[in-house]
Amino acid sequence: MGSMDATADHAIPVAISARHVHLSAPNIDRLFGPGHPLHTRRTLSQPGEFAAEETVTLVGPKGSIAHVRVVGPARADDQVEISRTDEMTLGLDAPVRVSGDLGKTPGITLVGPAGQITLSHGVVLAQRHVHMRPEDAQRLGVRDRQIVQVLIHSPHRSLIFDDVVVRVSPHYTLELHLDSDEGNAAGVQPGDRATLLVPSVHP
Repeated sequence: MGSMDATADHAIPVAISARHVHLSAPNIDRLFGPGHPLHTRRTLSQPGEFAAEETVTLVGPKGSIAHVRVVGPARADDQVEISRTDEMTLGLDAPVRVSGDLGKTPGITLVGPAGQITLSHGVVLAQRHVHMRPEDAQRLGVRDRQIVQVLIHSPHRSLIFDDVVVRVSPHYTLELHLDSDEGNAAGVQPGDRATLLVPSVHP
């Protein structure tokens, strides 16, 4: 293992990404009615994205979860992001994937107010990741797709997370994304910041 840089300059805002659904335009129509626009409930930190007023019910082989938020805008491919706890409720075995990597993933049924659809694939556990701009990556000494560690410091529940993938784009805002299980395990609170540890334990 190499040495780790844990200076204050490596602090990154933390966001908890609860279970949510990204939908294609045709499936928004099927679930909410033809021509239905997604309505913004609140804007998200990543530019252009928003949590919609619209929700769906996830129906798996063993159970269901209601009131799952749709995240807009519409995407080319449908994607359902859940936690490991949600997996057990639904009766699914979803892989850990970077957003958009949907090959060989399980499907699920989505129920909306105007209809339901059954996806043949698209359910994932989102790999924990850090969004950042190119200037952030240069300052922090990392590159796109690099695997790093982050330290979450909290009273009695501090954790180091490994296998955190760096996502670099000029359209991103600096932020660490964890799912609800990960956030709860580390006792994350609103406004918390993580410390980037470089390099990771991986060679």
